[in-house]
Amino acid sequence: MTSLRSNFGILWRITVEYTLRYRGRMALAYLSILGMTVFSITTAWLLGAGINAVLDPELRSGFLAEYSVETGLLILVLALVMVSLLRGASAFGQTFFGESVSQRVAYRLRNEFYDHLQRLSFAFHDREHTGNLMSKATADVEAIRMFVQAGLIRSSFMLMLLIGIGIRVQSINITLALLSLVLVPIVAWRAGQTAVRLRRTWLAVQTELGHMTTVLQENLSGQRVVKAFNAEGYEQEKFRFRAERVAGYSYQASVQQASNSALLTVFYVVATALVLWAGGREVIAGRLNVGELSEFIFLLGLLAAPIRMVAFVVNSFARAIGAGERIFAVLDARSPVLNKAGAIVLPRVKGHVRFESVSFSYDTVSPVVSDVSLEAEPTQVTALLGVPGSGKSTLMHLLPRFYDVTGGRILIDGHDVRDVTLESLRANIGIVQQEVFLFTDTIEANIAYGAPNASRDEVVRAASIAQLHDFITGLPEGYDTWVGERGATLSGGQRQRLAIARTILLDPPILILDDSTSSVDTETELLIRQALKEVIRGRTIFIIANRLSTVKDADLLVVMRDGRIVQQGTHLELIQQPGAYQEIYELQLRPQEGSLTGGVEHGGDR
Repeated sequence: MTSLRSNFGILWRITVEYTLRYRGRMALAYLSILGMTVFSITTAWLLGAGINAVLDPELRSGFLAEYSVETGLLILVLALVMVSLLRGASAFGQTFFGESVSQRVAYRLRNEFYDHLQRLSFAFHDREHTGNLMSKATADVEAIRMFVQAGLIRSSFMLMLLIGIGIRVQSINITLALLSLVLVPIVAWRAGQTAVRLRRTWLAVQTELGHMTTVLQENLSGQRVVKAFNAEGYEQEKFRFRAERVAGYSYQASVQQASNSALLTVFYVVATALVLWAGGREVIAGRLNVGELSEFIFLLGLLAAPIRMVAFVVNSFARAIGAGERIFAVLDARSPVLNKAGAIVLPRVKGHVRFESVSFSYDTVSPVVSDVSLEAEPTQVTALLGVPGSGKSTLMHLLPRFYDVTGGRILIDGHDVRDVTLESLRANIGIVQQEVFLFTDTIEANIAYGAPNASRDEVVRAASIAQLHDFITGLPEGYDTWVGERGATLSGGQRQRLAIARTILLDPPILILDDSTSSVDTETELLIRQALKEVIRGRTIFIIANRLSTVKDADLLVVMRDGRIVQQGTHLELIQQPGAYQEIYELQLRPQEGSLTGGVEHGGDR
């Protein structure tokens, strides 16, 4: 019962929240369906009247009695052609308006889904696979579109036609009418059983399709790794396994739908045979004429297509339930990071940042950051050091509220970051990430990503400060050069400098540099440092670093371990204190003292 209520709730939500937004077009679609029903039944009546006019002129009634047999028959033929044309026009209207509604529902649902994904926090995206979300935004939305077209609109034609034919056949002969409807309860029961099985099967298909899309997306994104490790065979087998499961479940759904369709066709033939047998006896007994029996058979013939379509409609209901369950699970997901009621707009800040006993955990068991207190004055450069997993990046992710603290608070110029709007908070904070993501677009568009209204001159100025302008002007198409997917056509150092230029263009008073020189060679590191000298002026800077050489001149050095601050101070202060910083110094800098400043590490400017 709970499952039935849940299924009904999903279909009700699709209908009320999305389909009924287009009431006018739905009304026109249903009006077209009504026209199809009336003209279809009228066609059967005209055929019956024509048979009577040919076989027995005495059976002609109404205005036909005033004309000769030939004239009356011609009138019937012309009327039949006219009604058929009107029926065709109604069918076109049903398809046109039905498709119009279904496409608009899909468009709105797909956009809402995409927009909602943009508002969800990092915590949601940490749990979800990209390929699965892509499958929901494409295949599942398409399943709901088919439900609107087939389930809500075509099924209405079936229902109207069944009611109209039921009214007409009982006016012809009540005995035959009851006999023709004797199998309807069996058909309804069979359709319900099939819907339950198909719902489970299609949910499995859609789930497996999400897994398969995830494998495909990861494979395409990681092609360099796949080829480097000669793992093509492993990836092929992994994809083949998911593809086989999708094919298997899809085959099950097709078999269930086909068997249901075949059984319904058998029911229809049996019902027609019973009517023909009983109707013939009625004609022999004189209680029914040939034209009426013919009309009766024609009316049953009109039910043939809808009966065969029952399987398709049931299938659309089942797919929509599975798809709706998956899509609404995302749309109903609420981000823990939201603008609170009455949140204020944070103006451009001076850059005074204070962490007060800040703690954070992805769950309730394992804290990632524990009781961290830290203060950064305006224009101060603060460097965070520590082994991977020590909590450096997570702590910085709390500042722009990619996640919300689970304990303590973070203040910027005295404002709790949770009391201001997300938009104004993030407008004050720039981030140059270690793994730079570039879009498949021009270099200029990537630099101006956060400031789409920036002029070419402003983009050029930002690129010049980032030590990237000379490289760009050396390209055949300059700033209009398209970068490959995720910036694959650029080296690591070029991507880093482009990310710096992107941040310069925003001109944020607070800047987070996430280990931006760890994966480049010495020459590129020098270029990046020159770019950063221009960037850090007049800003509050947080640098997440693994190389001590890049940050030893920072105003404040903070060493983290296991989510806690274990040391903080200047380089000269910490170098004299036994502890984690001295260990890092002994490991990284002392062997290099007297050699090239800045260390040597090769890694990939091309």
